Amino acid sequence: MLPTYNKNVKFKNKSILPEYISRLFQFTQMDLEAASWQMFHLCYDPSLVYKHTQFHKQTKNQWARDDPAFVAILIVFMAITSLAYAVAFKAENFLHMIRIIFSTILIDFLIVGCLIATVAWFVSNKWLRIRSSDRIHSVDQKVEWLYCFDVHCNSFFPVFLLLYVSQYFFLPLLLSPSFFSTLVADSLYLISAICYLRITHLGYEALPFLKTDTLFLFYLYPLMPIVIFYAISVLFNFNFCIFIMNLYFG
Repeated sequence: MLPTYNKNVKFKNKSILPEYISRLFQFTQMDLEAASWQMFHLCYDPSLVYKHTQFHKQTKNQWARDDPAFVAILIVFMAITSLAYAVAFKAENFLHMIRIIFSTILIDFLIVGCLIATVAWFVSNKWLRIRSSDRIHSVDQKVEWLYCFDVHCNSFFPVFLLLYVSQYFFLPLLLSPSFFSTLVADSLYLISAICYLRITHLGYEALPFLKTDTLFLFYLYPLMPIVIFYAISVLFNFNFCIFIMNLYFG
């Protein structure tokens, strides 16, 4: 039997993003347990999270999450840590606290995440995708924008733990002008960048219709200048922690 074309598929794909956003305001319908499970394994075994993504594709016919619980929990966590930083650095007033919280969530996480997801979505579909004409008896698939944003969220969570949570407790050490403090602070940012790139690479590697050999280069290319920049910053005693804190609270 020849495969039939489902006319509702196009309409369903178009409605994924608005439905996803609307569910952000329906907290009781979120699967918080599954989101917590994913957060735990992103720190322990991120590849397991993307194996679960493949099962999700088989059952719901989409790579991206249809449940915004992961994003909602991360936003709540970021609001709490931003408030803690505002208190620690003695924000001028209540409005200053609110501005710090919103700028952290909107800029650091959402706006930057949307930009990264858009670039990754464009690059993946333009240059990394294996066309159906290159494979026999295969269906032409494209990378979903929402999946790219999911990958960003997954990659951002370990960064959040390192640069928002761990950094907070080591601020007395990291804000010292000594060379050792610079070494520790810059190493923390380097590890965060490596974690972000590695989990991002695993996310796109999980898609069977992308060119894995070319995909590895897209992981390697940004890593090389980051390592070089790290070495230069340590050599010249440029402390990233002090720079970021001055940017937000200076």
